[in-house]
Parts: sequence; structure tokens; C-alpha cells
Amino acid sequence: MHKPNLRDEAIELHRKHSGKIEVASKVDIDDGKDLSLVYTPGVGDVCKAIVEEPERADTLTSRGNMVAVVTDGTAVLGLGEIGPKAAIPVMEGKSLLFKKFADIDAVPLSLDTKDTDEIVSIIKALQPSFSGVNLEDISAPRCFEIEERLINELDIPVFHDDQHGTAIVVLAALYNALKVVNKKHKNVKIVINGAGAAGISIAKLLLHAGYQDITLVSLEGVVRKGESWLNIAQAKIAEETNTRGTAGTLDDAIQDADVFIGVSAPRVMKKEHIHAMKEDAIVLAMANPIPEIYPEEAWEAGAAVVGTGRSDYPNQVNNLLAFPGIFRGALDAKAKDITMKMKVAAAMAIASVISDEELSPAYVIPNALDARVARLVAKAVRIAAIQEKKGRNSVS
Repeated sequence: MHKPNLRDEAIELHRKHSGKIEVASKVDIDDGKDLSLVYTPGVGDVCKAIVEEPERADTLTSRGNMVAVVTDGTAVLGLGEIGPKAAIPVMEGKSLLFKKFADIDAVPLSLDTKDTDEIVSIIKALQPSFSGVNLEDISAPRCFEIEERLINELDIPVFHDDQHGTAIVVLAALYNALKVVNKKHKNVKIVINGAGAAGISIAKLLLHAGYQDITLVSLEGVVRKGESWLNIAQAKIAEETNTRGTAGTLDDAIQDADVFIGVSAPRVMKKEHIHAMKEDAIVLAMANPIPEIYPEEAWEAGAAVVGTGRSDYPNQVNNLLAFPGIFRGALDAKAKDITMKMKVAAAMAIASVISDEELSPAYVIPNALDARVARLVAKAVRIAAIQEKKGRNSVS
């Protein structure tokens, strides 16, 4: 008899329910009076109230708690460019997690275009319906321009989770891991293998948080100023990283490194790389489902703290720890953007879930399903957003 595997069970679950989300009513419609309140003629007065005070759209409609989860299907999970229709299950899953962990209503939107101008135009036109935009699974380097333009042109938070969600959780994991090995963050040498959306965003956030010695490695080699193969985003980050001027490959960059952060490809890290690192090395190998190096190999090679993107090993670096709470906090603060200060606040909130007494090499990052995380992240982000808003107002 055929025993169902995870693939079969996943497909059957989606088939049985025709997806994972639905639209539900907040009110009952049992008689004519109910109908007149939710639709004509009563709804007309609600519309007029919004005309008089546009900000009331956030309290008289669902907009104030509504986020768009937008993709073009060009960089989905570990699947790559599979197209907008095939990306829908992932966007539905993201919407479900928004509701489960932060009570945010999210709508999956898969766009049948890869044109940057068109994507920006579509999302801008949708702004009246949403109070936030979560960009998802859009390939680099296009994702950088799309996000940057939307941040500049919209007055609601825009957040590319593949970049910033990963960076925030990495910062939280690194903060706690350095406590475990008793190293100071300003003194550590960090190598980031992977110079795409996630790798560059991780580097930017770590730089903002005070880490100074960071080198990125791409398929083409070590990211260094002046290299002819750098794309625009890589050229920008090269101005702030690799202060040693290291050239070559991962073999060269990894020498005497304290930290390896992998957002690249399966099996690219070898035991010899860890041997070349400093004592008490930290390895966050997040390629998924096959990491840059499996934890067993990393431990055997002498790594002190190891994390992956997988749920079947300790220290899973999972974006779920970040994005629900970040959007909850931003919406509650009525923030117009998600700043570096808010991202650092989110990372510190994630790290704080684990007390110093609980910290260990196998526990530097909370479980993705830990119910405390989203609440603490939301509070930290809301406070940071309000403080920044007060600071801007006092200056003006």
C-alpha cells in the first residue's frame, strides 16, 4: 500500500480546501436592516465620511489592517522562476501566517509581468486598498529598484521580506551566538556567501548595527570595488565592505573569519573552510533545503554554533520570526515606512526571547512557532516607529 509522503499530503491538503485562505464576513446579514447598513443606502454615508476625512478609511474599512503580499514569481523559495500562478501557494501561505501570528489580513497578489515600471505602477495604483506592502520572491537585482521606488513613492510601509526578514533574523541569531562564544561584535570578521538580495541586505543591516569587517562572496568571486562583473547593487555594497581588499573566492575570504553566513547554494562550504576559520566559529548555512554545509559536518569540523534554514535542525533562521511582528508594529504605529532603526529593534526583540541562562550553542534563535516572538517584535517596532516619528516632528 502506498504510504503518503509530505508531497502527497501537501497537494491533497491544498486540493481538499482549494487553497489555504478565504474571505470571511465580520458581520451578519440576516434581514433587510442588516443589508441596509452594510450596503445601500447606509454604505453611502460611510463613503461620504471618508470623503470628508480620508484617514477614516483605516477605521471604517478593512484597509487599516490589510497588507498586500505581492510577487511576480521570479524567485520563489528554492524553485526559482516558476511564474505567477505557480507562486500563488506560497503567497497564500504567507497570507495565512500574517493572520495566524499577527492578526493581519493579507491578500496574495501574483502579477503577470516582470517589467519593473509596470510592477511599480500596479502597486502604486493599489495603495488605496492597503496599509502595507510585503514584496515576495522577486528576483535580484530588480527587487532592489522596485522596493526603493515604492518606498519613495508610497506613504505606506513597503518591505521585501526575502531581503529584510532574513537580515533581521540573522542579526538576532548573530547577536546571541556571539554571546555564546564570548566575542565582541565590533571585532569579528564576517563572510557572507551569496551577494543577491538577501546577502546584500544582511550586509547593510549588520553595517548599520555596528559590524565593521564584512566581506561578500558571489558566484563570480569576492565582492570588491572595481570588479567588472558587479551589478549596481553589488557595486554599492562594495563601497562599504571588504575593507581588506580581499580578492579571489570563498577559499580566500574565509581565512581567519569568525562568522560564515550562507545565503547561496547547496554544499559550497567544506570542512576545510571551517578549519581555516578562527576558533569558536559561527556558521549560519541557510541555503534551503540543502544547506551550504550540513550541521553534522560543521560540528565535526569544529564550528561552535551552527544554524540553517531548516526546521529539523537547531537554530532555524526563519523569516516567520520577523515579518508578522514587524508589520503589526508598523500598522499599529501608523508608520509610513520600515526603517533601519525598526529593523534593529525587531532583531533585538527576537534575540531577547532567549534569556542568558537559556542560551546555548543549540539555542541562539527562538523556534519559529514561539507565540511570544510576534508580540515582542510588534511592541519593539511600534515603539521605535513612534520615537522616530517624534524625532522627525521635533526637528521640523
